[in-house]
Amino acid sequence: MTAVQKAIIDTLKQEGKTQKEISERIGCSQSAVSRHLSGKSVGRKKCGRKRCTTRRGDRTLRKIVEKDRFQTLGDLRKQWTESGVETSRATVYRRVQEMGYRCRIPQVKPLLNQKQRQKRLTWATEKQHWTVAQWSKVLFSDESKFCMSFGNQGARVWRKTGEREMPKCLKSSVKYPQSVMVWGAMSAAVNAASYEEILEHFVLPSAEKLYGDEDFIFQHDLAPAHSAKTTGKWFTDHGITVLNWPAKSPDLNPIENLWDIVKRKLRDARPNTLDGLKAAIEASWASITPQQCHRLIASMPRRIEAVISAKGFPTKY
Repeated sequence: MTAVQKAIIDTLKQEGKTQKEISERIGCSQSAVSRHLSGKSVGRKKCGRKRCTTRRGDRTLRKIVEKDRFQTLGDLRKQWTESGVETSRATVYRRVQEMGYRCRIPQVKPLLNQKQRQKRLTWATEKQHWTVAQWSKVLFSDESKFCMSFGNQGARVWRKTGEREMPKCLKSSVKYPQSVMVWGAMSAAVNAASYEEILEHFVLPSAEKLYGDEDFIFQHDLAPAHSAKTTGKWFTDHGITVLNWPAKSPDLNPIENLWDIVKRKLRDARPNTLDGLKAAIEASWASITPQQCHRLIASMPRRIEAVISAKGFPTKY
């Protein structure tokens, strides 16, 4: 029964109306009117086990979770017990759930220092007013690591809804150049010489096919092979403009999303030989449509705004 209904019952009772007349007037049962007038409508007494933790104890648990989001339930229980609250793992889990935290696989983002964040922010500010037509002139490139392991995805993190990109909830990644990479073909470690060979035999024909005689801008990251002096000279000799690029910024490169599509399909295919892996990569890449590419290029203005809003920190892209 609402507060308005209760007020009407009290008013009608003062006017001398009977319980039956009151119940008909407000549209509820006569017994409900009777319970309200007799003071027995406060509801059923709570049943079940008494709550075993106090508000103060719950606040302590919240501080423990906030201190390190990557702790396991066992770690949380141990620290909570050390603070004076003896309870079970199940209770710890319920309390953490009540606080709004859910155990999720963390986003993996590059570890950025303050200087790198500032460079990302400066770069995004400079490109803030580029149009989709301008971004369509950029030939994005990248390499990605592929392996045949589809096992454990590592530690989990406690986070609330909307905290997916919060720095304290991210898992930092570090690049190791010696990894096996795919850049249009399978190779072990790409050095400056082999990278220039790839540019000569694959990038130039692709650019000619895509842009014809029109100018275009080539994008690549700051990997050692890409930033070598000989590589820079190769671009200068061939009259190709290279887009300046901030370090550790895969979220600004739409080709990363294409790699994700390929990797998702590989998880379903689960190739168990190197030849099978190569074939699966080529088939997955060939299945990507021009429409998907266009949508990703059109997302560049949104990516720029996201970096500016995040003040240089990693974004959702």
